[in-house]
Amino acid sequence: MMRAQRLLPTLGLVFGGALLSSTALVCVSVPAFALSELPNAAPLEEPAAESPSIQRAPLPLPNADEGDTIAPDTQPEQGTPELGDDEPQISPSAAHPRADPDSPPPEILYDLQRLPEPVKRMHQLIVEACKSGDLEKLRPLIGTGDSQTQLTLGEIDGDPIDFIRQLAGDDQGQEILAILEEILEAGYVHLDAGTPEELYVWPYFFALPLDKLTPPQRVELFRIVTAGDFEEMKSIGAYIFYRVAITPEGRWSFFVAGE
Repeated sequence: MMRAQRLLPTLGLVFGGALLSSTALVCVSVPAFALSELPNAAPLEEPAAESPSIQRAPLPLPNADEGDTIAPDTQPEQGTPELGDDEPQISPSAAHPRADPDSPPPEILYDLQRLPEPVKRMHQLIVEACKSGDLEKLRPLIGTGDSQTQLTLGEIDGDPIDFIRQLAGDDQGQEILAILEEILEAGYVHLDAGTPEELYVWPYFFALPLDKLTPPQRVELFRIVTAGDFEEMKSIGAYIFYRVAITPEGRWSFFVAGE
């Protein structure tokens, strides 16, 4: 499992107050920013000082358009998004972290043998594509049309593989393959069982309040993000880095970051 020592010059993040919006992963080349130094971002509370021995790059998070922010008190109910004609139809399961401090946490799972066979197969195919180092190996897994994997909380204008490649710090997109593989090596959760929104989601941090993570769980989280990023995520109240979801039928539902 690799540490989060990355620098993605094509990604950035905008906060509205304490709210992060990454409703549009735009494919332009911009400088990389720490979470607290992103353009148009409201000041965040200073995170706790890190140990001098920890020297790692900030999270590679996507850009966001300032006008796309959804205020907390105006977010649509899950399953009934109220989006305008110019806004993309986004699954609430992908758009908003699922951590609910007032609900019992879902079971954290690691055993891939407990996955339905179609889910296990898709998980295996994605991991194999990542290990190949060839971004094109993802193309048949992403699909096309209405069943295409959601890769952004906004819209993609053009080829999805080109879009993913633009997110990476290297010209072959292998950094994104490494991130994707790392996410799929984490524990997962089974959400909304028996409903139309039933999903298997990696990593499980997506469905847990960050301030309730145990010390061993924080160690697992720090394999994906930095300690400084963790402190800033806590000010938002949720894990907002990349997550992956697969439907019970084995369709790769989304691979997105942001809130």
